Amino acid sequence: MEAEWNSKLHALSEAEQNYECQRQADQLKVSSVQRQQVLALATNFPQLWNDPGTADRERKRMVRLLIEDVTIRKGEHVQLDVRFRGGMSKTLMLPLPLSYCESHKQNPAMVAEMDRLLDDYNYADVARILNEKGFKTGDGLPLTSPAVGYIRTAYRLESRFDRLRKRGMLTIFEIARRCGVSTNTISDWRRKSRIRAHAINDRNQFLFEDPGPNPPRKHARLGRLR
Repeated sequence: MEAEWNSKLHALSEAEQNYECQRQADQLKVSSVQRQQVLALATNFPQLWNDPGTADRERKRMVRLLIEDVTIRKGEHVQLDVRFRGGMSKTLMLPLPLSYCESHKQNPAMVAEMDRLLDDYNYADVARILNEKGFKTGDGLPLTSPAVGYIRTAYRLESRFDRLRKRGMLTIFEIARRCGVSTNTISDWRRKSRIRAHAINDRNQFLFEDPGPNPPRKHARLGRLR
C-alpha cells in the first residue's frame, strides 16, 4: 500500500514538473510572437503612419501603444523627453516654432506704405488704399480694417491715435471744455463742419483740431417775445 502511494506521489510530481515546463515553453512562444509583432510594427511604423488610408484615430492608437509619456521643456530649443513602453527613453531637440509673424511675413514695402498712410487715414481707408495699390497680406489675402490693426501692432507701428495726439489734436471732452459746450454740441458741429475732426478708426471716433483763441460759439438765444 505504501509503495503504491509513493508511486502515485512520484507520478503527480512528474506531472506538475511537465506542466510547469510546458507553461514556461508556451510563455516563451507567446513572448517570441509578441516580440516579432512589435518589431514588425517598428519596421512598418513610418509606412503605416504616412499611409493616406490610416485614419487619425488609428495614428493616435499607434502612439498610445508605443509611448508611455512625453515631457516637454522649452528654452532656446524645445526638448522632448520621450519614454516608450518597456522602459526605453529618448531625448529629441527641436527648434522653436516660428511665430505667426515670422511664418506669415508681410511685404516690407506694404508695411512702409501702411506706416505712411496711418498719418492721414484710419484703418478702413488704409486697407482700401493698400488694396487699390495691389498689396496683399502675408497670407495673400486682401487687406481689411482688422488686418491693418493686427499688422500695425505686430510691426509696432505708431497708432493713429498717438500720431494725431502728437499733432496737438484734442479729444471730444477736451474740445468741449475749451469751447464751453457739451460733447453733443461738438458732434453736431463736426457733422456741420464747424470744427475740423480726424477719424481715429472706423467706429465713429475722432480727435479734433485745436480751434485756437476764437472757438465756435453757440448761437445766442433769442429773448422771449413780449
